Amino acid sequence: MQSKSQKVLVAGAGKSGISSARLLLQMGGEVVLYDSNSILDAKAVMGNFQPGEPVSMILGQLLPEDLRGVELCVISPGISLEEPFVVMIREAGIPIWGEVQLAYHCSRGRLAAITGTNGKTTTTALVGEILKAHFEDVHVVGNIGIPYTEEALKTSDGSVTDAALRMTEGSVTVAEISSFQLETVTDFHPNVSAILNITPDHLNRHHTMECYIAVKESITASQTEEDTCVLNYDDEVLREFGQSDRLRAKAVFFSSRQKLSEGYCIEESVITYHHDGKAEPVIDIYDMNLLGRHNHENVMAAVAMCVAMGVPLETIRKVVRRFKAVEHRIEFVREHMGVRYYNDSKGTNPDAAIQAVKAMPGPIILIGGGYDKGSSYDEWIESFDGNVKYLVLLGQTRDAIAACAKQHGFQNIMFAEDMAEAVRVCAYYAEDGDCVLLSPACASWGMFKNYEERGRIFKECVMEL
Repeated sequence: MQSKSQKVLVAGAGKSGISSARLLLQMGGEVVLYDSNSILDAKAVMGNFQPGEPVSMILGQLLPEDLRGVELCVISPGISLEEPFVVMIREAGIPIWGEVQLAYHCSRGRLAAITGTNGKTTTTALVGEILKAHFEDVHVVGNIGIPYTEEALKTSDGSVTDAALRMTEGSVTVAEISSFQLETVTDFHPNVSAILNITPDHLNRHHTMECYIAVKESITASQTEEDTCVLNYDDEVLREFGQSDRLRAKAVFFSSRQKLSEGYCIEESVITYHHDGKAEPVIDIYDMNLLGRHNHENVMAAVAMCVAMGVPLETIRKVVRRFKAVEHRIEFVREHMGVRYYNDSKGTNPDAAIQAVKAMPGPIILIGGGYDKGSSYDEWIESFDGNVKYLVLLGQTRDAIAACAKQHGFQNIMFAEDMAEAVRVCAYYAEDGDCVLLSPACASWGMFKNYEERGRIFKECVMEL
């Protein structure tokens, strides 16, 4: 990419699109900002830019003549590559980058990148905290909620720089990378990568598990023998990938279920690092603040990545001991009248919701339902295993989930019209020692802007009890 005077179409006027446009302008380019939402407040969007900057905006339909002079398209991850206007751009011979690819192209320093179906946010946050305890200049970006391009723009005091980009050769970046973001990278090259697990998700976009798996594995596509890829040994797909010649990076495995001769596993209750004929204890799982086997796996992945990045184990231990669950991921909200309330709004697919159910310390009244991503709910319902007393459903998928639950013999089902009603119903039926858990197994779209808003509203309703 040539930064000076290059004309770039930025597709999507959301948070990542705005950040991409600002980065391109800083590099001396000309930006055409496009969004298919014809009723978007263009004045509010353009308020993100300074008067006189070479940026224009198109809303609604994108026409072929709008592509005249465009040399690159930077697309937001929420836009499917099958959208007609994206097909038109591709047929015009214009390269298509994602926001992550743009940021990577403009940044410097070492990079650790994390993907997987579940556990990405917790692992990314933990890796970020560990690296901050060892390195001076650390950036935590990506699907965790901070656009990669936005962080590349900022100075150390949080202001936007008009000169050099912030990330230098001495920087260390930790990036949570979704499958949507991986679709549009080209030479994205982490020094250390991790694929935490792969279970069915986003099949309405990727269509088949084979395509979804291939996209996840592509995080390693530009890695070499000098790099490291951390993989879940208990995931059959990832175990095979780590032992295949498709992976050029050094594979480092972790397992919560088996003892490994090389890698990270749990012995008794201690996470242990096996390497070079040694068994080095890392931390006892009972000394951590994180609940559940899935979080033990997240910790092992984070430890493995940070060791590969050169962080001493003693530093890692100190950070892991004090680290608490990230917001919206099995987050303890409060105890009220003997009932504990947990916010797992980040449980946006059945496998993530299964992990939350398994982590609960008592009988559960569960809030589920939301946007339909084409998921199957059978395994989620089966995971209840007598521990879920009531299922309170809301959103687009509530009828499908209810039907699935009844097929599996689960009958204690109630519907709610909104989150406030769902919380009230749970509070009414909950008894001393119960856990009320929001873990929807579905995306939030349709009722909420995102899973963060859903979790925030849940917490507000709980605090109002």
